[in-house]
Amino acid sequence: MMKKVSTWKKMAAATLALSMLAGSATGLVASAKSKHDDDHKGYSGSAKGKVTINFNFKDLDENQWKWAYAHIIRLVSQGVFKGYDDGSFKPRNNITRIETIVAAVRLLGLEAEAQKPENMNATLGFKDFAQLKKKYPQAVGYVAVALKNDLFNENDSVIQAEKPASRLWASVLLVKSMKLEAEANAKMNAELPFKDAKEIPAGSVGYVAVAIEKGLVSGYTDQTFKPNKPVTRAELASILDRLGVQLPDQSNNQQNQAVTGTVTAAVYGSSSITVQQADNTSVSIPLDPNVFVFRNGVKTTASSILAGDQVLVRTYEGKAVFIEVTQMARAVVPFTDAGKVGAFTFDAQGKIATISIIKDVNGTTSTVVYNVDSNVKVTGGSGVLAANLSVTVKGENNVVKEIQITG
Repeated sequence: MMKKVSTWKKMAAATLALSMLAGSATGLVASAKSKHDDDHKGYSGSAKGKVTINFNFKDLDENQWKWAYAHIIRLVSQGVFKGYDDGSFKPRNNITRIETIVAAVRLLGLEAEAQKPENMNATLGFKDFAQLKKKYPQAVGYVAVALKNDLFNENDSVIQAEKPASRLWASVLLVKSMKLEAEANAKMNAELPFKDAKEIPAGSVGYVAVAIEKGLVSGYTDQTFKPNKPVTRAELASILDRLGVQLPDQSNNQQNQAVTGTVTAAVYGSSSITVQQADNTSVSIPLDPNVFVFRNGVKTTASSILAGDQVLVRTYEGKAVFIEVTQMARAVVPFTDAGKVGAFTFDAQGKIATISIIKDVNGTTSTVVYNVDSNVKVTGGSGVLAANLSVTVKGENNVVKEIQITG
């Protein structure tokens, strides 16, 4: 008997419904018609069999799709969204239920389970199972695994493989995946604030109420919910990315991973990026020649990455294929000031922590207090600071890095 989804996988399922709708299952369709299925891995295959990640979709213009572009690219980098064999992304395409099921199994890390012979050859009790097996034979294992892991309702008698995933269907499935059925049942009498609320079946009202309450979905500006409207790939990318979904890494291959941290040196002119991670260890990652870079919310080049930038790096076969600057390094503002030492303080290690400089400009006296870098250089004179000594201080962003005693 197959084991149920582990605890962390159920946590991942908290945002599963929308995320699994976001994934493309074009490879699934292709696999029913050909022997090759490159897209099911999230990458595109070349004529020579080399696997590459495609971020440059011919129908996804950065300006035309500005509201969804960054969302889509982030999900492509995670392998959640995938392109088509013809180099397109089809952002306007609706998502079908079979695509949803296949993507759900992948996101839960159960694809290998789905591809086992006992699941691929399973016989399921759905009324339209024969149709599924005939048209999408490669999907049988995914449906079997989804069924065993509670991704169907108990009373579902049909799969409806090619039926579009609607906003209502996505909302209900999302709440179920979050294990919030009890909350949904408690809100079945809720009054939904939509003009078309009557189009939402009574048994789904609580699910929609919870989905709205949790910020998982929202209505339209015309105060409608449009429950039966199919969801497009671009719309779901936007929703998924705004939710900040972080799916656990399912791969045991250390060549394919996500690295986060602070860039220790500018990337300009370099063939690699060095990142200091949260545990203070540093890792140097070679750059793929076609690495995709986001900085300040726009597509750019690796040469724009600066020391101090906080980044998310996604790798494939040991090379950085996607880099997003999640927080830009603070701009460096150098300064120089001069005056007499008023006072200075020390930190717990006995190093200078602050210094006050007294200045006299045209008979007006003022005092400025600066923080001092722990590695500050003190030069000139005896090299020992004292009150009333004349000094020149230099540094960046109001932090003194050099103190020169001038008299």
